[in-house]
Amino acid sequence: MTTASAPQAADWQQEWFEFEDATFLNTAAQGAMPKVSVRATLAALEWKKFPQRIPDAAYAEVPNRVRASLAQLIGAKPEEIALTTGASGGMAAVAYGLSWKPGDEIVTGKGEFPAQFTAWKPLEEREGVRLRVVAPRERFLTADDFIAALTAKTKLVSVSLVRFDDGSLLDAARLAAACHAQGAYLLLDVSQCCGAIPLDVAQLGADFLAGAGYKWLLGPYGTGFFWIKSAHIEKMRPGPFYWQALAGADRHASLTFDDPQPAAGARRWDSPETASYFNLAAMEASLELVLRVGPATVAAHNAKLIAQLFERLPRDRCVVASPQEAGRRGPYGCFAARTAEKTAALYDHLREEKIVVSLREGSLRVSPHLFNSERDIDRLIAAITA
Repeated sequence: MTTASAPQAADWQQEWFEFEDATFLNTAAQGAMPKVSVRATLAALEWKKFPQRIPDAAYAEVPNRVRASLAQLIGAKPEEIALTTGASGGMAAVAYGLSWKPGDEIVTGKGEFPAQFTAWKPLEEREGVRLRVVAPRERFLTADDFIAALTAKTKLVSVSLVRFDDGSLLDAARLAAACHAQGAYLLLDVSQCCGAIPLDVAQLGADFLAGAGYKWLLGPYGTGFFWIKSAHIEKMRPGPFYWQALAGADRHASLTFDDPQPAAGARRWDSPETASYFNLAAMEASLELVLRVGPATVAAHNAKLIAQLFERLPRDRCVVASPQEAGRRGPYGCFAARTAEKTAALYDHLREEKIVVSLREGSLRVSPHLFNSERDIDRLIAAITA
């Protein structure tokens, strides 16, 4: 935001609690819940303390408002959103719902987040499909790497839009066009960017999105979502579903069904007990803040801080481990010391200094948010060079 009336980063800082004496640069691992979400959680705790206070709206209207907020955030329709406990739930829905035949190929990337393997590897034995793992031809995996790996047998490409280990950003639209040209689907894990960079499903071109809610969406651990393009919903194989996704399940006074059918839309892939008061009350409040702030604000703020970090890294001790061009990476950046041992030692040193980053695949991942400032990068650089 650049207009005179737009809130600046310092104003948004007031939405979070102080981090005691720590410098927290680790949103890619756990997003800090804002004050408004903590208040919503405390109110939900009161519901369970005094259940006579639980409003009927908590069972359906709260989940539906969360759906609507997620849809607004990614340019989708609320009926295309299922509420899950994380990205794995969406991947499981696709694994179970697509019709497979022996010899079908699923393509993912080398070094991808483990959920990409736990979702698809079991299908090799169960369905007779083949999981193919694509390695980068240069330093970072690109859309061209995946496009070159497509064959007539490719049924699904499943990858992260932003990699967890190096922050690289995939050209999803280019990959989606190539997949669709030969009848393959594209699933994107958006856990490491949804809420922190602008996303629009029409522009991405994907068929499915899966995302965690506890990182850049600032929700509680155990929240997430699954987006499925409307045209695919009725094509998916039927399976067991959460009872509150029944057509007519909102009529709690009459819950006997001779022929139970899922309600229209993606609700059939909701995780059981979707109306978890503690989780969804906080998730709703967090999403309202994310929408009020705007992902573009987070993206611009973080790009500035990561550029400052990369410019000031002591090159005799450290190397950049993410794409240096801001347009080729997500909302964070990674770097490493000159050896794996020195990187691990530097991580330990930063923890001792109460500077919280992640150690991932031999690199240090620095993932700020609006509660961070240039002073936090100053403190990080000072600790590295000490």
